[in-house]
Amino acid sequence: MCRAITGLHANEARLDQSFDERSMNRTQLLVLVLCGSVLFIDGFDAQAMGFVAPALVQQLHLARAALGPVFSSGLVGIMIGALVFGPLADRIGRKPVLVWCTLLFGVFSLLTATAGSLQGLLLYRLFTGFGLGGAMPNAVALTSEFMPERFRSTAVTVMFVGFALGAAAGGFVAAGLIPHFGWQSVFIAGGVAPCVIAVLLITFLPESTRFLQTGDARPSLIMGHGSKQFIVRQLFDRRRTRMTLLIWVIFFMSLLDLYFLNAWMPTLVHDAGIEIGRAIVLTALFQLGGAVGSFVLGRVLDRFLSFRVLAYAYLTAGVFVFLIGTAGKSVVLLACAILAAGCAVIGAQGGANALAAAFYPTPIRATGVGWALGIGRVGSIIGPLVGGVLLSFQKDTRRVFWAAAIPVLIASAASFFASRAEPSRLAEQSLGSEQDIITPSS
Repeated sequence: MCRAITGLHANEARLDQSFDERSMNRTQLLVLVLCGSVLFIDGFDAQAMGFVAPALVQQLHLARAALGPVFSSGLVGIMIGALVFGPLADRIGRKPVLVWCTLLFGVFSLLTATAGSLQGLLLYRLFTGFGLGGAMPNAVALTSEFMPERFRSTAVTVMFVGFALGAAAGGFVAAGLIPHFGWQSVFIAGGVAPCVIAVLLITFLPESTRFLQTGDARPSLIMGHGSKQFIVRQLFDRRRTRMTLLIWVIFFMSLLDLYFLNAWMPTLVHDAGIEIGRAIVLTALFQLGGAVGSFVLGRVLDRFLSFRVLAYAYLTAGVFVFLIGTAGKSVVLLACAILAAGCAVIGAQGGANALAAAFYPTPIRATGVGWALGIGRVGSIIGPLVGGVLLSFQKDTRRVFWAAAIPVLIASAASFFASRAEPSRLAEQSLGSEQDIITPSS
């Protein structure tokens, strides 16, 4: 057993060195583009309900607060998908899980376009969420495992830019389609695209070489821990408990705030006195800012791989979210504040993904990222509901945005604590450091 483990670690060390020493090649770029495409349409579908909300309220004669459960039903599905499909991918592979999740959210997005009632919307968005939730952690894990170390954080955050760009594109697509073809057209567009992408994944996407390197040995190694080893338990092995819990707090607060803003920003900006079409376009700037912020933060993290960088990003996010509430009816001030807030909020979430992927080793990477996102999705479920409650009782939209600054400030504090608890070299916990995952009994 010891010889097999030693050989496995030696092979992984050689593999890591070969990955880290060479420049980006065609296969790595292909993985980056394909995974970025998945997250592009993931972002489009995840944000679609926020963009169609004003039209739904008018056409289905609903109170605004009634859409809170619809937002949250999709997020419940995303949470379950992340918790289930992350560990599954650590057992059977990243590629098959990513393909099936992409098909799943494509099919149910198409079915959402057929919904004629609040109950139908709740059901279809729930099942759409299963696929959306399972796709992201596997795209993150696969991208991280293909990239050389000096580009890894940038690659993960740039790939996550696909999510922000997809969400931003949703605003422009919704603004163009809804007046002419109705709200259903947004979900048709968001359903056809992932089905096409799934075919491309089947044809061109390779499986993670690092996963394949560890995969054959994993069953026997896990038996060394006991035949009923629960893979999620390994997130708390070997002094990981404190870091895992802090990562969960960061993801919970970050995604609570992100989905709070995604769900209600078009409505809040409209309520502030901005015409609905312009409100949608202004909200899309939030996602465009996120694309810029993700790239910038990724480059910083490649140089300074630390949660302290993340703490400053979330602190900045809190400031600019607060400033959105002070902009009033000024389109220029709103545009600047929303763009900067998106840069910080979404950029920080991309950075959190990269740091989580760096912290957890290969055999539990999809589980670590998946459960962090799954716990975060609990926050994302609560966010839209909190927004609905605030809108019911609070007519002053400024105070709603002021309240939205609180979660990212908590994420900032958790990131500072994580920076003090993290290993002196976070990278040592990442690719190739499998010795602390499985301890051989003989």
